[in-house]
Amino acid sequence: MSLVGYALLLANLVTGFTAVIGVIIAYVYRGKGPEWLDEHYRYQIRTFWIGLLYGIVASILTLIVIGLPLLLALAVWLIVRCVKGFKALQEKRAPDNVESWLI
Repeated sequence: MSLVGYALLLANLVTGFTAVIGVIIAYVYRGKGPEWLDEHYRYQIRTFWIGLLYGIVASILTLIVIGLPLLLALAVWLIVRCVKGFKALQEKRAPDNVESWLI
């Protein structure tokens, strides 16, 4: 299900709502598997909440035009985090820097 979570986070760039489904899945499955897999769910949850915060700030800043590049940076940030998480998942290990607010 962790793979589905990453896919839903990425699909949010197009749909605008699938990240909510992905984070719900992460909350439901967190604590029900091996530790390295639980770290993926934690990583997805943090990606959702940090991305939401960054998105709100960037949306507010669109009023002074600087928000548009920030929204683009947010999309790149989300893609990179999901790809890194997916790669770690394929290697059956926890993602690097789970606590990081960056990449």
